[in-house]
Amino acid sequence: MTTLLYDGSFDGLFTAVFEVFEYRYNDAEIVSRENFLQENIFAQIHEVVTQTEKSERVLKKLEQSIGKTGINQLVKVFLSEDPRLEQLILSAVQQSVKYPGDNILQNFANDDILQISKICKSVSRERHRMTAFVRFEKMQDDIYFAKIDPDYNVLPLIRNHFKNRYADQQWMIYDLRRNYGLFYDLENCGFFYPDEKINLSQYQEKLHDEEKKYQRLWQSYFAKTNIKERKNSKLHIQHVPKRYWKYLTEKW
Repeated sequence: MTTLLYDGSFDGLFTAVFEVFEYRYNDAEIVSRENFLQENIFAQIHEVVTQTEKSERVLKKLEQSIGKTGINQLVKVFLSEDPRLEQLILSAVQQSVKYPGDNILQNFANDDILQISKICKSVSRERHRMTAFVRFEKMQDDIYFAKIDPDYNVLPLIRNHFKNRYADQQWMIYDLRRNYGLFYDLENCGFFYPDEKINLSQYQEKLHDEEKKYQRLWQSYFAKTNIKERKNSKLHIQHVPKRYWKYLTEKW
């Protein structure tokens, strides 16, 4: 068994995939350095140095068989943070090489491909819910701030949605679990990585006075328009699961 250790990045992973074929490893596993545990003392360790050229060669070749839609599916698998993501992606590439004329991501008889399909559906569902449940709050510096805590690393998948939808205002979306975020300054939309996690207690103190008034107004409106006799908690939770309530002003 050869264990290829990479830096945890997308390009690093596909560099590792390239080197599985380059060095003709028949029995290989790909593991990020962060998650690596030396359990098999007989395993041969291969240190992968991320090379964009190698990564792009794999992706370009893959696109010929599975298309851009297929590449997007593999991106979702990568962002899922599933413990088997590296092996699932490696398996998909190996099958694509073995059956170059087929879109192997349609072969649901294969266990790995079926698992990829399930992961993609879960990640897509989470992405959709993030676009629906994100709530921006106006800060004292007039920047609109939103905090999220998704089950999957979907921030890269919602980037264009919010950039296009809120193109006329500065905003930030911060992932509480992964400690990074998106910042849009009316021109560019890029990722930011704070040295420390944002202190939410201090963050509350920096809300704009106008924002506090709107929040109280919205909470009052929600309470007044709620008809207790027609309350259907089961249906409500089905459409708005409880784990998303922490984003919603009306639920505070």
